[in-house]
Amino acid sequence: MADLAHLPVRAAKPQPDLSLPGWVYHDPAYFRVEMARLIRPAWQIVCHASDIAEAGEWRSLEILGESVMVIRGADGAARAFANVCRHRGSRLVDGTGGCAKRLTCPYHGWTYAADGRLIGVPHKADYPGLDPSVHGLIPVELENWRGFLFVRVEGGGPSVAEMLAPYEAEIGPHRFEELRALGRITLRPRDVNWKNIADNYSDGLHINVAHPGLTRLFGTGYGIEAGAHVDRMWGDLLERPSTNPSERAYQHFLPEGAGRRWLYFKLWPNVAFDIYPDQVDFMHFVPVGPTETLIREISYAVPDAKLPENGQREMTAARYLNWRINRRVNEEDTALIRRVQQGMESNYYRPGPLGESEVCLRSFAAKLRRLIPETRSETPPARWDG
Repeated sequence: MADLAHLPVRAAKPQPDLSLPGWVYHDPAYFRVEMARLIRPAWQIVCHASDIAEAGEWRSLEILGESVMVIRGADGAARAFANVCRHRGSRLVDGTGGCAKRLTCPYHGWTYAADGRLIGVPHKADYPGLDPSVHGLIPVELENWRGFLFVRVEGGGPSVAEMLAPYEAEIGPHRFEELRALGRITLRPRDVNWKNIADNYSDGLHINVAHPGLTRLFGTGYGIEAGAHVDRMWGDLLERPSTNPSERAYQHFLPEGAGRRWLYFKLWPNVAFDIYPDQVDFMHFVPVGPTETLIREISYAVPDAKLPENGQREMTAARYLNWRINRRVNEEDTALIRRVQQGMESNYYRPGPLGESEVCLRSFAAKLRRLIPETRSETPPARWDG
């Protein structure tokens, strides 16, 4: 087991000592309540602004039965809309992205400009009272935080910028606005509850037990911290070369001045950023069902042309090695969360104790208990109100 004396932690206030009850990880009725009270009002990440750089380019997000599209207008502004025609409700676009200067409904041909205006109605004489100005696409709340585009299907609560304000000085040097995608979004279905994935992401105790590669890279210096809206985790690469070839090569190829810290932020409740010296990834834990989650993941990096010429080849090598290292970490985490999910669904499971060092899990449980007080009980309520 890890020597907890080496685990730097910080908590603002003491939290309850027990984890959440198992039923909140699989109960269908609770899942519907949780989605309404927690996920619908929460910010969800869609893409980076550079992914829709040209007029008409769009990306979409499926969340809780809603389809939201973010599209670049002819005026250069990015806007978010419900992917719903104002005539009979047909979806306007299919897939996760594309480019269209105009959006034409495949059902009856109603047409919208990229800024959401209704600009074309076949058989317009059939609608003598139609006012196109009030039948444009329904806007969805959008925030551009350092180049990353977030949507929120219901308003309320702090902005992304407010949530991450305490960490701006640490994030700034990574030049988020200049990032460009290294590939496409990868979709990873997982047969577990989304909170299981979120818990594991912020858990520090399992690093030295279940991730030998990370332990070779960080030693016992992995740190965790729980903030009001954000969990922060970090590990500093050791100077001692790893015994693993890929890890040792990664340590070697990281250009001088790139930094040696792997930094992780999880925004409450289900969006995370992995910030490495060589690239930045986002991970989005999209709830699909009580025991089904879709992980959306993509990597970004500052273009090589903006890096010092003498470090470009080394950075390319480091990114490849990063992928090899984290591919193994993801395999390990996938097996872990599946085992935990199976245990959470057992009738024998009872809420377990949370150690004083488990500040992120304590914080998550406390937030959820405040928002949904029914989660304080070891058994689900007989009926739900609201």
